[in-house]
Amino acid sequence: MINSFNKDNFIYYCDLLAERDSDLKQIITHHGYPPFWSRSAEFATLVYIILEQQVSLASAKAAYLKLEAALGNITPEKVLQLSDDEMKACYFSRQKIIYARHLAQTISQNELSLYHLESLPDEDVGVSLKKIKGIGSWTVDVYLMMALHRSDCFPTGDIALIKSIKEVKALPAGVSKDEILLVAEAWRPYRTIAAYLLWHAYLSKRKKA
Repeated sequence: MINSFNKDNFIYYCDLLAERDSDLKQIITHHGYPPFWSRSAEFATLVYIILEQQVSLASAKAAYLKLEAALGNITPEKVLQLSDDEMKACYFSRQKIIYARHLAQTISQNELSLYHLESLPDEDVGVSLKKIKGIGSWTVDVYLMMALHRSDCFPTGDIALIKSIKEVKALPAGVSKDEILLVAEAWRPYRTIAAYLLWHAYLSKRKKA
């Protein structure tokens, strides 16, 4: 079964979680509702998420905008036409050049259909995407959450999310990811919505600071 959410029911699910969990309710009380973070379910989005791996959001955005300026519409075919130097000029690291090319090749050779992923369960989406070099659980989760709008993802590999849940739930610094997942169990089947609330709290606190 595929569980998803959309812009129309997003606030409803936020309120539903707030009724269950007073800590999440406090986020809404102090910071308002989170943005409905959404991206297109397309190749360019996956490239962008790859660029976001292990760097600041500002650095990833700068690289993505540079690539967009060079190519216009970012397609697998156009990416495959770029030389290493041209991709480095768009702030791609050597590793991310490999990742973006492999993704582009897989799609252009019809070994992966992003359109087909939309009808697959979360686990199967993960299996398909993890065949691509450089795509792991974090990239899969972000694509599931923001592009496919699946409602029950919780990326424990996301540093900001983990920091936020520790702050909101007053968890000890050394808490394990397994223990964090146990806390998140209470939010099933809407862990994505909880993650949006936690990201919103994290960003709002630091913006005010």
